Amino acid sequence: MIEVRGITKSFGTMRALDNVSFQIGQGEILGFLGPNGAGKSTTMKIITTFLAADQGTVTVDGVDVLENPLDVRRRIGYLPENVPLYLDMNVHEYLKFVGQARGLGGGRLSERLDWCVEACGLVTEYKKNIGELSKGFRQRTGLAQALIHDPDILILDEPTSGLDPLQIMGIRELIRSLAGKKTIIFSTHILQEVKPVTDRVVIINEGRLIADGNINDITRQAMVTNRVYFAVDQDISSVESALATLSGVGSFKPQPVATGCRFEVRGEFDTDLVGALVGLAAEHGWQLKELSETPYSLEDTFISFIQHSGKGVA
Repeated sequence: MIEVRGITKSFGTMRALDNVSFQIGQGEILGFLGPNGAGKSTTMKIITTFLAADQGTVTVDGVDVLENPLDVRRRIGYLPENVPLYLDMNVHEYLKFVGQARGLGGGRLSERLDWCVEACGLVTEYKKNIGELSKGFRQRTGLAQALIHDPDILILDEPTSGLDPLQIMGIRELIRSLAGKKTIIFSTHILQEVKPVTDRVVIINEGRLIADGNINDITRQAMVTNRVYFAVDQDISSVESALATLSGVGSFKPQPVATGCRFEVRGEFDTDLVGALVGLAAEHGWQLKELSETPYSLEDTFISFIQHSGKGVA
């Protein structure tokens, strides 16, 4: 549905994007991650025809963004980072205007207006001037304008910016409800926004793509090892000696604990580290106080990729 191939973009001497490539299939939701200034918005502006790449190509549903930009725009709903709203219009007037500009009219326009207002939680604000709205409701109005023409593709740049926790949950649910029906890219630097919505992420840093894939797969790639917390009521030196000879243990690190000892133990993902530690405790007659495998968060994975991708976050 969307194919980005080798796009590069510079602004003066600053290279914003450096040979970025990725693909998104029909009906797929993609989380586009990166720290502020990584190149997320620039990439989205190129996909949506608002900027031209210096090198590389982008096609949307087989249509080249440079050769047929109007055709591409008809297929896309775009929520930019800074939403272009007419503050002297009320929400109804604005969405009606956008719908008409998108070629809607009559019953179809009324149908889409009703759906967008309900889906984006704008029922109570429908007749208010946009200039009177809170930042959160302005963001919802921007999302409604991206959806008004029922596009096959949604490009959402920081869609939950300025929303409170309940509003964020509503936007997540809306995005999830569109899964399989629309192709969606949404960018964010707030990692908690991603996992409830999609398993597929692209991570970009300093203009370069540094990871692309399923969250579990890239976690294994980034973190290399799993981690298990292991505590027994035993003196630390004897446990350290036993761990040092245990097959499958890559590393171990003592953790603060009031009595006995506790370790963070790491081993390769395919190793049954829990089973090995149970066996070690049984062999030595140790009473287990804790044995828990702790999954890595998306934050752990993200930080690992950023730290090993170059200079890291400035």
